[in-house]
Amino acid sequence: VQLVESGGGVVQAGASLSLSCAASGLTISTYAMGWFRQAPGRDRHFVAGVNWSGGSTYYSDSVKGRFTFSRDSAGNTVYLQMNSLKPDDTAVYYCAASSKRSVVALSALRDYNYWGQGTQVTVSS
Repeated sequence: VQLVESGGGVVQAGASLSLSCAASGLTISTYAMGWFRQAPGRDRHFVAGVNWSGGSTYYSDSVKGRFTFSRDSAGNTVYLQMNSLKPDDTAVYYCAASSKRSVVALSALRDYNYWGQGTQVTVSS
């Protein structure tokens, strides 16, 4: 299984970025998928995710209304569209996959089996 993130970069506050996570070795339409982020010196935290069926999407309060999670089953890729970026959004962003069959999106790190290598997002003020 491999999850490969891309799309990170350096932007100014208020700008947008779109992250991608291409999956191989698993079919994302049968897995719960999530995005997490980790700022320097801090723990990794949940950002957004969808349950295995795609019927439940969940966002952390800090990104709700600004970030949008989407899933392209044909391309076996998930995305995170990030708008109105703030300096506090600066972090390494990780894609993750979980084999748990939950009716709700999963927000705990321990629920995820597979992780990507991360992509850096830096937002300057």
